[in-house]
Amino acid sequence: MITVILEQLRRRRGRALALAAGILVAATSFTLLTATVSTSRATTVGTVGENARSAYDVLVRPPGSQTDVERESGLVVPNFLSGTFGGITMDQYRRIRGMAGVDVAAPVANIGYLMVMSTISVDVSRFLDSRATRQILRIRPTLTAGLGTYRTSDEYVYLTRSPLTSASSADQVFRSDTLEKGAVDESTRRYLLNGKYDVCFYFNRDKTEQTKFNLELPMRPNLIAEDRSEMSPFDPALNEWMNCQSGRDKATIDVPVGYPVLLSAIDPAAEDRLVGIGATITSGRMLTERDKPWVVPSSKSIHGQRDSYVPAMLSSSPLTAGTLDATVERLDVGDPANLPSKLGNPTAVSFVRGLHGTPVGRIGVDLGKGYRKALQEDSFDTGAYWTVGPVTYRRTPGGDLAVRPQARQKPGLWVTNQGEQPVPFVPEENQGEQYRKVISHASTDCIGLGHCDNVDSGRLPNPFVKLVGRYDTGRLRGFSPLSDVPLETYQPPQVTGADGATRAALHDRPLRPDRNLGGYVSPPPTMLTTMDSITALTKSRRVPGLQDKAPVSAIRIRVAGVSGVDTASRARVNAVAGAIRAAYPHLQVDVTVGSSPAPRTVALKPSVHVTERWVAKGVALRILKAVDTKSAVLFVLVLVVCALFIGQAALASVRSRRTEIGTLRCLGWSGGEVLRLILGELTVIGLASGAAGTLLTYVLGRVLGQPGAGAKSLLVLPVALLVALTAGLIPAWLATRLGPMEAVRPAVSAARRARPVGSVAGLAGLNLLRVRGRTLLGAAGLALAVAAFTVLLALTLAFRGEAAGSLLGNAVVAQARGADYLSVGLSLLLGAAGAIDVLIISQRERAADLAVLRATGWTHRELAKLTLYEGIGLALLGGLTGAAAGLLVVLSLGQGVLHGHLLAIAGAALLATLAATALVGAALAIPIRGLSRIAPAHLLAAD
Repeated sequence: MITVILEQLRRRRGRALALAAGILVAATSFTLLTATVSTSRATTVGTVGENARSAYDVLVRPPGSQTDVERESGLVVPNFLSGTFGGITMDQYRRIRGMAGVDVAAPVANIGYLMVMSTISVDVSRFLDSRATRQILRIRPTLTAGLGTYRTSDEYVYLTRSPLTSASSADQVFRSDTLEKGAVDESTRRYLLNGKYDVCFYFNRDKTEQTKFNLELPMRPNLIAEDRSEMSPFDPALNEWMNCQSGRDKATIDVPVGYPVLLSAIDPAAEDRLVGIGATITSGRMLTERDKPWVVPSSKSIHGQRDSYVPAMLSSSPLTAGTLDATVERLDVGDPANLPSKLGNPTAVSFVRGLHGTPVGRIGVDLGKGYRKALQEDSFDTGAYWTVGPVTYRRTPGGDLAVRPQARQKPGLWVTNQGEQPVPFVPEENQGEQYRKVISHASTDCIGLGHCDNVDSGRLPNPFVKLVGRYDTGRLRGFSPLSDVPLETYQPPQVTGADGATRAALHDRPLRPDRNLGGYVSPPPTMLTTMDSITALTKSRRVPGLQDKAPVSAIRIRVAGVSGVDTASRARVNAVAGAIRAAYPHLQVDVTVGSSPAPRTVALKPSVHVTERWVAKGVALRILKAVDTKSAVLFVLVLVVCALFIGQAALASVRSRRTEIGTLRCLGWSGGEVLRLILGELTVIGLASGAAGTLLTYVLGRVLGQPGAGAKSLLVLPVALLVALTAGLIPAWLATRLGPMEAVRPAVSAARRARPVGSVAGLAGLNLLRVRGRTLLGAAGLALAVAAFTVLLALTLAFRGEAAGSLLGNAVVAQARGADYLSVGLSLLLGAAGAIDVLIISQRERAADLAVLRATGWTHRELAKLTLYEGIGLALLGGLTGAAAGLLVVLSLGQGVLHGHLLAIAGAALLATLAATALVGAALAIPIRGLSRIAPAHLLAAD
């Protein structure tokens, strides 16, 4: 039998080689595709597992904190903490902290924005007139912050070569360090102090130009502050300042600036365990649980009998951004000898403002310079602080988000309790676009008394903030950017321009927080205190608020025993989240494990669009479910396509040996012997194909970067043998069922009613209908190929739609893209190759029919057209049937798979049908060309 098998393979080596090539391609493709799918899934699962764990697993927010947009889209707004000031009670926090499964519960209680005052020193030495004995320089600054530009107050420096001295008034009530001798003007003699003029007092501390009791008597320098209650806090003149300096060729201008600093309370131990805040200390020390408010005795109090303090840490980095760009002018002061007299009387402001200036240059400075200067201070006043509301959004017709603007800030937000005086140095940005509601919280008026009475009865004196250390958020340990959840306690959200116009307006830089309390991007907490300090701060406000009873703004929870998004970890997280919801159903509880930033476009106004990273919840879990579904379907489809390809090739091989099998049966061979002969041939072909495929798979695996290419290549040999025997079993068994005479006698169809045929295309269609079995066999391969292509494409698009949109999902989709394309492309090629193989065998079987037509006068061109039309008709039948079947399969998998992709998938299926048809037409050129070279007489004689 072995000798017969080898002889048969030698004699029919062309057909044997074709079948071996088919098995080689199928086995190699099956091994590579399944390995690619498995590797792609493992890579996806690994990527998700490595990036699923973020800083915390559960986020608890106050009732009503979830916006409609968040609820509809399953997202968490990146700026959620900046607009939340209280809403969770301390009792709720303590109970949540003690729940089973909670490893760390880190609260954040936003108190409010304090205004930290500082100055930016600008060196203007290079613009001085080296010959002048006295001179004044003026700068006209313009502030650029975010998308806005603001004109700020003019600032001055007076430089004299005469010494500036110190002296006190006769009653020792007033003292000055900016006294200078100068030419005495009779009209200003009355303003002299010890024979000298105070060249800075009137410009900096009294711009009223009033006389005492509205008489002709001078308003002498005094300790009583100028009454500015009638001035707007946004009036640039309010913040004009003059530096008076003595020296030569060296001058600086101190530009006054105010920085809103968000003060928030944390649990130091929990915060350190959650994000490692203790490792960020740059000077001083870390807050501890022992840090509590304290009161100093009257002997050490600077504001009264009992000053109180709260401990705090201050960020060493400015979390607001902006630049000052200024024109420097040298003022025409006239006779320098008269300057002390001009500056040392109540008309100093009018005099200086009226001077003509000559531009001599420009300067630029970063606002952060002034903040770093404020770091040298160790205590701050809490006389007033401000809170802000959240940003509200609406959906645009295009599906994007648009911000609902707020009304402009009212000047009344920026006044103090004491005499309704405007807060000094209010940041100019607060006059810009408003996206949040700003609320002022005035303090009680009993600072330093130790107790409050009258209008403030029952409240507390406002404390001072005492710094114990400074920290740098840049030293925080990082978390994967693919699963980053809002860490607004320390980092501002990332906002960039979404279109060219916005990016140009931002100078290709991110939109960072500025000093506008009502701005879109709010700075994160910059000053941190302890939870024990909350009461000292919130109850020092004159009007009680929500923060008195429920001061906590958010609780970030890390669950014990969670390592990723595996089943056990998800169960632990869901158990904790469920327990919190059961205990406090009104609190907003979000499971953030497995979340990932999801870029969203937001319209700040019609001409300004930005992109920011919202947080998509449950991304990792959706990805894992989608990749499992996709991998399973890919595996099944690849298996079916490869098996059908081999089955078609084996069936075609057996059909081509129909006469030979009949002859063997006539010579006495039994059905079992014929079966063993065919299976033996397939075994030899399968082993040879498998050996060649092992080497080919190894090389391709290394080229494609498949891990474990050597081990996977060894699977090709058994796969090739198994596929060859399995695919050839049914055709071989059918061959044994033929009787001896039936096998050698060509099948003749029963005569039917004759139908006239008027064209080559009509005859082609009739031929396809006449041998329906052969037509269906040829169309089956193409149908399955197009159906597989359609399903694979739908699954690929559905997977990307499920996973994409977040940073983690986009990374996974990018990794899986190669495997998806390879699977889709090879499935189409394999199915088409099987159909072509059947068509070629079919054309060889019909060689006699073609010879008869040729003998009756048909030309080679007409025969070629007949064969081509039959192939195109068969390809269209298979392709369209496969496209319809593929769409039905996709629909059976669920309507969501086709969501948004129906036209794309249907169009791709039709394109696949056209591609398969073109491929079949091109492949038929080989048998057409071969048949045209054989004489009709030879073909008829052979038949």
